[in-house]
Amino acid sequence: MRILAFAASNSSVSINQQLAQYAASLAEGAVVEMLNIHDYEMPIYRYDREEESGIPQLAHDFLTKIGAADAVIVSFAEHNGTYSAAFKNLFDWCSRIGRDVWQGKPMLLLATSPGGRGGQSVLDFAASSAPRFGANVVGHLAAPSFGESFDPKDGTMTNAALDEELSRLVAALSSSAKG
Repeated sequence: MRILAFAASNSSVSINQQLAQYAASLAEGAVVEMLNIHDYEMPIYRYDREEESGIPQLAHDFLTKIGAADAVIVSFAEHNGTYSAAFKNLFDWCSRIGRDVWQGKPMLLLATSPGGRGGQSVLDFAASSAPRFGANVVGHLAAPSFGESFDPKDGTMTNAALDEELSRLVAALSSSAKG
């Protein structure tokens, strides 16, 4: 099984990237590809720009990565209650190629933040909108108080209840991807 995992953040020290990587590591026997959306940075989407120059190759490349995966794990950074500008722009370009951005892939949606809600607002939005763009959302989890729940040195979840729930969701994702 091939899992594509990434944070919907372009921070070089993204806690959501750490969470996505940890979640993907829980999928026994999976081949994991970690993406950095910074590698897919494009000009801000504008209809006039699309008409003038077309859709950037990077949007096609990102969709190819999704298509090659059996399952996808995304951990969303929350910026003012919603997606980061970097992810939203990438998503906007990809959706111009076709509405089925997630290509029917089983997905696990995550979010974390230093705060007590753990990115719950962006996660709620993502969980409700992703199916309209071809996602098969298997589950979602917000991990609050990241600094108190995760050990960045070991790259592991220290909150036992969160770790147990995350393990359960990754197992459900793996099961869904295998068919």
